Amino acid sequence: MKVSLFQGILYGVFIIAALIGLFVFATYTSKNTGSNAVGPVIIWGTLPKESITTALNTLGQTQVGLKGVSYQEKSAATLPTDLAAAIATGEAPDLVLASQEELHTLAKFIVPISAATLPANTFESTFVGEGSVLAAPEGGYYGIPFLIDPLVLFANRSILSSDGIARPPSTWEALTGLVPTVAQLTPARQVTRGLIGLGTYDNVHNARGILSTIFLQTNVPISTHTTGGALTANLGNAAASGGQSPGLAVLTFYTQFADPSKVSYTWNASLPDSQRMFLAGNLALYLGYASEARFMTTANPNLNFGVSPVPQPATAATKNAYGLLYSLMTPRGAKNASGALQAATILINATSQATVAADTGLAPATLAQLAVRPSDPIAAVAYAEALYAHGWLSPMPVSTDALFSSMITNVIIGRLSLQAALVATEQAFTALLQQ
Repeated sequence: MKVSLFQGILYGVFIIAALIGLFVFATYTSKNTGSNAVGPVIIWGTLPKESITTALNTLGQTQVGLKGVSYQEKSAATLPTDLAAAIATGEAPDLVLASQEELHTLAKFIVPISAATLPANTFESTFVGEGSVLAAPEGGYYGIPFLIDPLVLFANRSILSSDGIARPPSTWEALTGLVPTVAQLTPARQVTRGLIGLGTYDNVHNARGILSTIFLQTNVPISTHTTGGALTANLGNAAASGGQSPGLAVLTFYTQFADPSKVSYTWNASLPDSQRMFLAGNLALYLGYASEARFMTTANPNLNFGVSPVPQPATAATKNAYGLLYSLMTPRGAKNASGALQAATILINATSQATVAADTGLAPATLAQLAVRPSDPIAAVAYAEALYAHGWLSPMPVSTDALFSSMITNVIIGRLSLQAALVATEQAFTALLQQ
């Protein structure tokens, strides 16, 4: 890959800034992160064991400090209870690797990194913007950003090209306009080929991330801290200047794709899971995480697909996409807390970030590494989106899914109005967040 003079200078600035930013942190944890002083470090994480272990083995050949680091995969659904039991019995791991979707529940078991160890200006100049979700109310950060898995748009090139569509839509407005061209319906309005899986919840793969993306793109934070530090839900229920509230705009837009009376109708609750529909070649577009690209290739080697950034609102001044931010956190009761922080420092250096990103299919969480554009086209999309990815502190995924599913289902079957469904869901979220 050829690098221009400007790019070289830019990369240099990022790298120097990152090195300066990490100096305090690295010095605190170890004067020699490549030494054997790290000791044995056990990581419990929700990412696949094979890819993380492969990366650790590769890195351990050149970075001595990682030789004693081992990884155990844990279910995201049971991680909090597993961790609580391990702490109670004195068998806690040294690091926990999980996304922000588990953070709110895990927080009571995590020892935050103090602001004296990792100052805010160091953190912000080193890591992606989504890292702000790790800020602890009492100061400092719950963990160190490690990897990010942004939501992206998968496109069936064969379907789009056959319908005269040169490239995937970059805006939601353009996407909606493609429904009459791409979707195929029977006279009874049954969908035989869809444009995209949107409108329902339970059979839309990644519906939690998709809805989160649209809310965040509409400047709805979903959850926020009050001045007193309590976490409360905010689904954009309040309208500005007498107009429609942003939350209602989100629900109206999302559910239209499952409304048979709308020209945008392309999906319904009787269809298979959207990922399965896409793999079978019966869905033109699919919203999934960047890490799913390898699964797609393996599951259907004959599928001619491409990956592009998630669509944005046409009038948006800035880009926004939902991303799963995986961070390294030290739990209470860790037997080797010092070594854990040293290992985490090694895992965010340039070599480690590039290696782990390549082995997992995720993007690095450090700005310095994201400044180096990868040659792989899918990785290039993931790296670009990681820079403007965002997230929110939520209840555990199973609880979030239950509330979102109820909200969407109540709207599309007519049980509740858009307003009533939004208000009820916001109240239920707040109750869960404050438990």
